[in-house]
Amino acid sequence: MRAHYRAEGLDEHDLTPHPMGQFARWFRQAARAAVQGMVYEPNAMVVSTADAEGRPSSRTVLLKQYDEQGFVFYTNYESRKALELSGNPYVSLLFPWHPMARQVIVSGTARRTGRDETAAYFRTRPHGSQLGAWASSQSSVISSRTELEASYAELAARYPEGEQVPVPPNWGGFRVAPQAVEFWQGRENRLHDRLRYVAEPDGGWRVERLSP
Repeated sequence: MRAHYRAEGLDEHDLTPHPMGQFARWFRQAARAAVQGMVYEPNAMVVSTADAEGRPSSRTVLLKQYDEQGFVFYTNYESRKALELSGNPYVSLLFPWHPMARQVIVSGTARRTGRDETAAYFRTRPHGSQLGAWASSQSSVISSRTELEASYAELAARYPEGEQVPVPPNWGGFRVAPQAVEFWQGRENRLHDRLRYVAEPDGGWRVERLSP
């Protein structure tokens, strides 16, 4: 079960000066591939955190925004990942664009987004997703699916379609500020291209090539 990659390579001279610029370039290409049916949910990323004892956990989360400041996702602040980030802000993100033989691996630190930014994003969510944010006590143990659906039904009756749903107080975003960003391009004979941006103390970025 080994794929033989023959994709075009990645050269240092082709990179943008800032890793978020390079990410934007690759993300646009992944989004085009999604339109063509090659990539499913290009904004899906694996978020890995660790608890106070260093035990890791991973889950797939949707990227909702990116800019020069980093990558933004939203969650319940009482979820496992949020609680782990409150004690250990170091986080890893992985974008697995397998059909393109590409990966982007991010190492950085997470901090909460402001409430105004959170509220602005919450207003863009579909009505059902807004209710779902209230109905789910993410990562907590529940007795049954029926309990979850009953909570949702109660909220749907309280806030029918067209009525504004308030932002849950324990729900919001995290912005991951990158400290290192690796762009991985699969190549023939397992001689993959791995180019990594590393943050410098002066605010600049150093690019280094890693052996595959």
